[in-house]
Amino acid sequence: MKTFTTGAKRIPPSTAELLEQYGCGAIQFTGSGNALYDRHLIFDNVIDPADVGPRERYEAIARSVRDVLSQRWHRTEHTYDRENPKRVYYLSMEFLIGRSLGNNILNLRLDPILQRFFDEKNLDALATLEQEPDAGLGNGGLGRLAACFLDSMASMQLPAVGYGLRYEYGIFTQTIKDGWQQEQPDNWLRRPDPWEVSRPEQQVEIQLACSFEAHGANLRAIAGRPSILIGIPFDRPVVGYGGKTINTLRLWAAAAPNIFDFQAFSAGEFVSALAERLAAESITRVLYPDDTTSIGQALRFVQEYFLVACSLADLVRRFRRGNKDWALLPDKAAIQLNDTHPSTAVPELMRILLDEALLGWDQAWDLTQRALAYTNHTLLPEALEKWPLRWFELLLPRQLEIILEINRRFLADVRTRFPADERRIERVSVIEEGDQRKVRMANLAIVGSHSTNGVAAIHSSLLRMVTVKDLADIFPERFNNKTNGVTPRRWLLMANPTLAGCITDAIGDGWITDLADLAMLKPLVDDGAFRNSIRQAKRQAKARFAEWLKSTSGIVVDPDSIFDSQVKRIHEYKRQLLNGLRVVILYNRLRQNPDAEITPRTFFFAGKAAPAYQLAKLIIKFLNNLGATITEDPAVRGRIKLVFLPEYNVSLAERLIPASDVSNQISTAGYEASGTSNMKFMMNGALTIGTRDGATIEMAEAAGEENFFLFGLTAEQVAGSRDWYRPQWHYDNEPETRAALDLIFSDHFSRYEPGVFEPLRETLLTTGDHYMHLADLASYLASDRQLLDLYADPDGWARKAILNIASSGQFSSDRTIAEYAAEIWQARPCPIL
Repeated sequence: MKTFTTGAKRIPPSTAELLEQYGCGAIQFTGSGNALYDRHLIFDNVIDPADVGPRERYEAIARSVRDVLSQRWHRTEHTYDRENPKRVYYLSMEFLIGRSLGNNILNLRLDPILQRFFDEKNLDALATLEQEPDAGLGNGGLGRLAACFLDSMASMQLPAVGYGLRYEYGIFTQTIKDGWQQEQPDNWLRRPDPWEVSRPEQQVEIQLACSFEAHGANLRAIAGRPSILIGIPFDRPVVGYGGKTINTLRLWAAAAPNIFDFQAFSAGEFVSALAERLAAESITRVLYPDDTTSIGQALRFVQEYFLVACSLADLVRRFRRGNKDWALLPDKAAIQLNDTHPSTAVPELMRILLDEALLGWDQAWDLTQRALAYTNHTLLPEALEKWPLRWFELLLPRQLEIILEINRRFLADVRTRFPADERRIERVSVIEEGDQRKVRMANLAIVGSHSTNGVAAIHSSLLRMVTVKDLADIFPERFNNKTNGVTPRRWLLMANPTLAGCITDAIGDGWITDLADLAMLKPLVDDGAFRNSIRQAKRQAKARFAEWLKSTSGIVVDPDSIFDSQVKRIHEYKRQLLNGLRVVILYNRLRQNPDAEITPRTFFFAGKAAPAYQLAKLIIKFLNNLGATITEDPAVRGRIKLVFLPEYNVSLAERLIPASDVSNQISTAGYEASGTSNMKFMMNGALTIGTRDGATIEMAEAAGEENFFLFGLTAEQVAGSRDWYRPQWHYDNEPETRAALDLIFSDHFSRYEPGVFEPLRETLLTTGDHYMHLADLASYLASDRQLLDLYADPDGWARKAILNIASSGQFSSDRTIAEYAAEIWQARPCPIL
């Protein structure tokens, strides 16, 4: 396939207009010895152009595109310095940005130029794009949301900087061996990254109260011997749609001030000589080190502080370039904490204002609260981080002093408001008492900021009414909802060019920057020609995915089967196991009635399990074994198929989501904060089978519940049945449930590994089925039956698909960011002229 097109029939600016906009003058992209691509191809590689490979071509193209945007990038920063607007600083441990070349070409509107280039050079555009690895900067929805937000802020011309860490190896590369997940290093920086710009001249120093030395194979902290970490910034361009604003994602790499101890090295102590360097560089080695060990938890703690300290030092430096009065800080800086990970920003900003700016406590506290805002992303208690006080004492004693003083003053105010209510005092305290005293990072973020938002209506409600109810009672004005969204540029315009073209042909291209325009599609639900074009777009997306899957893995799937997908991080509450039970029952039905007429179905699963999460890894094993058994069974072959797609990432999602007919959003109600894959599927015309959880509730309200397949217990019913729920009842009284479980536990799917799935029995039956798989299974199957009945009516299915697409406009990240900007940040666009 040698095409590079978005499919949408937009009227592009001319080449001359684009080059003038980007300040390139008479420079050519290609076609002469002095053209950007030709120079990079030759001079960056110092080889004959006839000898270059696809990776070298990718790098030359990417660097040429970066050259085109560089002057606009510089002008953006220069404009911000001159105009001194209020800037948004978005702190996140993850930015799941995917690949950059295609997205940057699209947002710069350079795709016609690049299409001509690929045609003239007779190059395969998609093969070239495949040379770029997905950036190893995130794992799941948290990081993808952050990436969508950066895209929206740049497209809406908001002055913003994203701050994260430059992980050398990402989280891990997932492979599957004998059905089991295997973790391999994600060496995404093995080759030079043409998008990043190192800024060593802007490095910052971070002080810790201890140092590290080699002790056998480990590093040991030495208390009372201070040390310094160096934060080296690497900048990546964030291109807004149309290329008018190019913001910055600044990623920090950790280094030691001294490369090694020369005296120790000379004495033959080679490992000890490198101890400081090893300790420093380990901080940004991987995303989310294994936190089942104390050393892994401590590394995570230091990672989070390193992100905060580097980012605050940098944003304060930017603030002070144009502002001498510290009192202006909240008027010039909106600092958004993406989940609890950056919560040490509260004591760190206080430290800067108290110890460096020499402000009094009351003023420093007022400025801190007004500058900081906190987004909560979870209702799971174990995900609301708590760090031992002893780590603060060892590493950050000054910040601990500040935390304790914050808590003392806060609790004094609470006692005034709620006298003699010591139980409330215990619950709201920033410090958790016990055998090991801990700092509650979520409490710290709420107390130390002016805004706490959830990310879907139900999530924000449960956050206020259950998770942190006491704090919400104290600070009701701080709590608000900002339902998540996704960028339509990447997830529709780029990922699904055929569907994007259908939409643009029907309503114009205004939807690209105002997704609410999709509502104009609703009257077309009765247009037979439009319904047919939507069906054809889906069929083409399925055919493209099937072709790609076969060429990259050898797996053959039928594009005329129903593509039924569940793609997300593997976790019990997301209930991939429930979906697996559904497939077992459908498989059992076909075994018992081989002549039954059914529409062929392909079930796709994808997602990573945390390396130490053994049950999640067992669920992956179960799904792979289930898929293998189905494939080997002649009674069902060609009728149902289950495929587990390893190494789920942004690039895989960009292929699978447009091709999917069915989206499974089946978390236990009350556990999913929002979800964003649900919105991407909806935007691309998949129909949702799901529970009333997260943003799926709002999606169903927007499209009409009659256009969704909702099932299962509500959040209230889940909470209300805890005391009496008995999963054994479902086993005893539901024949299909019993037959499915008996099949699993009889080793039908593990003939060569008897007993391997016994932990699933313990989870579902023995220990109470905490996430209520069996409680929702029958309802899930009933909705699944309704789904199949509708699919048998192509026109009826297309009508609901169109209504879903037309109702997805409010789930654009542009809408979400507009709400953040108006209601939390008070930030306004700063156009780049």
